[in-house]
Amino acid sequence: MKPYKNKINRIRSFALGLIFFGFIIMYGAIFFRENAILVTIFMTLGLLSIIGSTAVYGWIGLLSTKAVQVVCPNCGKHTKVLGRVDMCMYCKEPLTLDPSLEGQEFDANLNRKK
Repeated sequence: MKPYKNKINRIRSFALGLIFFGFIIMYGAIFFRENAILVTIFMTLGLLSIIGSTAVYGWIGLLSTKAVQVVCPNCGKHTKVLGRVDMCMYCKEPLTLDPSLEGQEFDANLNRKK
């Protein structure tokens, strides 16, 4: 089984990566200080990456409010479940709200519509 993270945490990690990627692109403009057009392009791309990150954070925040909050049977902490199957944010316990999936081997593909 490949490592799997909670969906909400995975999307938040992607948004954080966009922020760092945007800053790295902006710092790349230092190498082209003599060419104002390239500096402008690098700064604009970095800014767009950071704005994209803000949009992703807003989207996952709205999605998180619709997630079902459950108590993990393994660690006893409250966690949110998105979709048919998800992992506990804290102990990585597979969780499902679909009774037909209980007892099955955990697979992220169970969330996909057939």
